[in-house]
Amino acid sequence: MRGIISHGAYLPHRRLDRSTIAAVAGTGGGKGTRTVASYDEDTTTLGVEAARRALRATATVPGALWFSTVVPAYVDKTNATAIHAALRLPGDVIAADFGGAIRSGVAALRAALAGGPAALVVTADIRTGLPGSADEAAGGDAAAALLVGDDADGPVVAELLGSGTATDEFLDRWRTPGDVRSKQWEEKFGEMSYLPLGVEAFNAALDAAGIDAAAIDHLVVAGPHARAAKAVVRKLGVAPDKVVDDLSATVGNPGAAQAGLLLSSALERATPGQVVVLLSLADGADALVFRTTDAIAQLVPSVSVADQAAAGAPLPYGKFLAWRGLLTPEPPRRPEPARPSASAAGRAEDWKFGFVGSKDRSSGAIHLPPARVSMTGGAIDDMEPIPMADVPGRVVTYTIDKLVYSPSPPVVFAVVDFDGGGRAPIELTDVDPADVKIGTAVEMTFRRFFTSDGIHNYFWKARPVAGAPTDTAETEA
Repeated sequence: MRGIISHGAYLPHRRLDRSTIAAVAGTGGGKGTRTVASYDEDTTTLGVEAARRALRATATVPGALWFSTVVPAYVDKTNATAIHAALRLPGDVIAADFGGAIRSGVAALRAALAGGPAALVVTADIRTGLPGSADEAAGGDAAAALLVGDDADGPVVAELLGSGTATDEFLDRWRTPGDVRSKQWEEKFGEMSYLPLGVEAFNAALDAAGIDAAAIDHLVVAGPHARAAKAVVRKLGVAPDKVVDDLSATVGNPGAAQAGLLLSSALERATPGQVVVLLSLADGADALVFRTTDAIAQLVPSVSVADQAAAGAPLPYGKFLAWRGLLTPEPPRRPEPARPSASAAGRAEDWKFGFVGSKDRSSGAIHLPPARVSMTGGAIDDMEPIPMADVPGRVVTYTIDKLVYSPSPPVVFAVVDFDGGGRAPIELTDVDPADVKIGTAVEMTFRRFFTSDGIHNYFWKARPVAGAPTDTAETEA
């Protein structure tokens, strides 16, 4: 039996209210909201967060990591290796990128389902467009991760029953390298092109699975052409109440991540023995038929897609434009940071990418960053590594710095005490300065500090834990 062992999704904290667009851009906008990646997030950091959530739900260690995005942080350099490092996967686990097309995400999933070692398929996307455009309003930012393997790798929660595909070359949506926006042909042309391909792939998948449309409990339809997706659904003979919400009203369309995000959403609601079909329309059509197993009742996501979609904080449209590089506000009057050192990053990989400290074997003292000499007792080189990325903490004290260089000032610095020991100065993110308090519960998140000379400086920040109470008891600093 091969299929999905676990899954996870990540939606950024910020939301753009579409109704605020037209007042500035003079056109565009609409109803509802869309998710917005923060200034310190890119597709790599989004992918890390989704992957962490997928791996928390299982003891299975993947033998491969496939990462797909339309907006890679690097070209030439593999982006999946940064995700690999942040997850602290073994060195013999291959990590590779799947091309810059929306269909590449489903292709990576199909490749993982075809066999081989357990594979973690990570998809992420940041969607934008020119101010006031339909792409700007309808897009969304998100990431999804699906751990695929055999039942020998771990309990399979959704078994693959069959698949179908249909490929054709036609020009519907395109973007040349270096361009900041996608272009699209007339909508009716795309709809007419996708309609027969979607039906063909769907029918082929049902035939391979040996079922008919009436047996489907959850139908996921994903793709960048919303009109085509709606048209295809009407041709499939599936009851409307079986079609999974595409989250367009709250999240938007996250491109390469949409198929994985909506499949994760469907699996969260599915019960044992149900049939879940994924139909993706992107430069052709791909359909995958799954049947959930009894194991799905034991798989509880750390944070559900529904809860994330209902959460978030508003972001002004002007700030959105600045984060996207479409508006250039005056920067802080401080020197920009120097480019990160490749050799220094290589020497400190476990700390920089994995947030791994050191623990004194004799006293138990935890050092962040790692140290050779213990602060308790003075033992030398008697340390063991201690991963801290999943350890919660609380703010002991903080300062709001309006002068230090930042792509989005001001910067909130805090001293954080971690549960079980360990203290470190940490930059906070996904928080408004006025909301920071001593005692605020925080969790670690992988972020991009800045980019200099084309080098992305990745490290960890802390963000408030949603819904966690603030510890108002005095903390001895």
